Amino acid sequence: MISQTEQVRAMTDGTNTQFDAIEALTGKPIAAYSVSTLDDVAAACAAADAAFDAYRATDAEARATFLEAIGEEIVALGDALLQTAHRESGLPLARLTGERGRTVGQLKLFADVVRAGLWRQVRLDSALPDRAPLPRSDLRMRMIPLGPVAVFGASNFPLAFSTAGGDTAAAFAAGCPVVVKGHPAHPGTDAMVAGAIRAAAARTGMPDGVFGHVRGPSNDLGTALVQDPRIAAVGFTGSRRGGLALVQLAQGRPVPIPVYAEMSSINPVVLMPAALAARGAALGTAFVGSLTMGSGQFCTNPGLVLAIEGEGFDAFVDSAVAAMTGHDPQPMLTGGIREAFATGTAALAANPAVTQVAAGLEGDGIAREMARLFTTDASAFLADAALGEEVFGASSLVIRCRDLDEVKQVLRSLEGQLTATIQLDADDHAAAAELVPLLERKVGRILVNGWPTGVEVSHAMVHGGPFPATSDGRSTSVGSLAIDRFLRPVCYQDLPASLLPADVRDGAAGPKLVDGTPA
Repeated sequence: MISQTEQVRAMTDGTNTQFDAIEALTGKPIAAYSVSTLDDVAAACAAADAAFDAYRATDAEARATFLEAIGEEIVALGDALLQTAHRESGLPLARLTGERGRTVGQLKLFADVVRAGLWRQVRLDSALPDRAPLPRSDLRMRMIPLGPVAVFGASNFPLAFSTAGGDTAAAFAAGCPVVVKGHPAHPGTDAMVAGAIRAAAARTGMPDGVFGHVRGPSNDLGTALVQDPRIAAVGFTGSRRGGLALVQLAQGRPVPIPVYAEMSSINPVVLMPAALAARGAALGTAFVGSLTMGSGQFCTNPGLVLAIEGEGFDAFVDSAVAAMTGHDPQPMLTGGIREAFATGTAALAANPAVTQVAAGLEGDGIAREMARLFTTDASAFLADAALGEEVFGASSLVIRCRDLDEVKQVLRSLEGQLTATIQLDADDHAAAAELVPLLERKVGRILVNGWPTGVEVSHAMVHGGPFPATSDGRSTSVGSLAIDRFLRPVCYQDLPASLLPADVRDGAAGPKLVDGTPA
């Protein structure tokens, strides 16, 4: 049997300096972190199922207090949590400090949502016994939680998209127990945050089993989690291959369940002519800053740029080349991600229709890879679907277009995306107005004069998009709307008051629609 140490070394490629740093920080070998068994998965799912009815019956204040307590326990871990995440992921401490703040902030956001009752707006249709030709029954609808939710931690966000991340926070807010499969790339961070959730559950009196935690690099654990009949939904952030594998497992169950998987996106950026002419050089520098942030390991990384050849185009490319040429490579999250990046960029460089115009400083070939910038023209891009595939990391392709119609052709050819960005000036508004309806069909978020790397946790944010950006383009994994993924509607027809849930009884507090009118 392969040992945990060997499993982790295989995952990181056996030479990743991040591996040794974990052991140095914790003072114990990776083997000391326990690996869950299939029996552990079954036990966690059984405990979550047993906790479901008690947890979904908690009132708004109790659930909100639990969410806030998780944030408090995470903050109480102090610098030790940040140092552990830094050593395991290679991400800088400043970035991780911000990510911790975001994690605590999204827990607070969902606490506010729960207290305000925004997640459970009820709808009441009054009985109309005299309506002709048929009377109308008394109809009352409310949203209820789905059941235990499986959450898969992400490699690129050890805090905000992992054990206590957005999927977990949204599921807890909806009233669903959660079983997390921690990401094996950051076992120490994962263990610390899991402990914080358990501590919060204990001190706020949550039912046993409201939070379960399994860990280890084996895919068998994730398979067993998704296939367990007590799991009602899945949240996942990761690769297209991994997300689709979970979707297939979930759909192959005797009772299929939804999988909310955030997977693949190249996030096109369109440089409009007036903006390009006025500030092409500045755009080139800013673009590289967004592209190389965090070694390009963001799901919103700008992996594609479209621009009409003309004034400012050369200035943009020259500026981007200059900014990238001196870029110091940063650590990548795992050896597997580094290898995939190297393979993807090598394929682009070998394509006869593509030109590599810039590369960052050379990395060490273990945990660091140099950024790369490529160019091609629209006709070549449209002829080769492989050029539209995601290369996860600091790599981007600039497409030269002859006119706006060619820009539209390229955009129409793209798969679903998380974001699309338009850089424009006042003289570009009329042309950009032609692109917005097209982009609405392709992406979950449209930006103007910004860069996609950066997702605000708020009520209006959408971090989702048509396939393959996500497995379900009707939802978001960031923002208060994320709670809807873990709820379903139930209608109560002509029930006597004594049988009605409190939420839908006459006089119940909270937001509602009565005969279609807000009340």
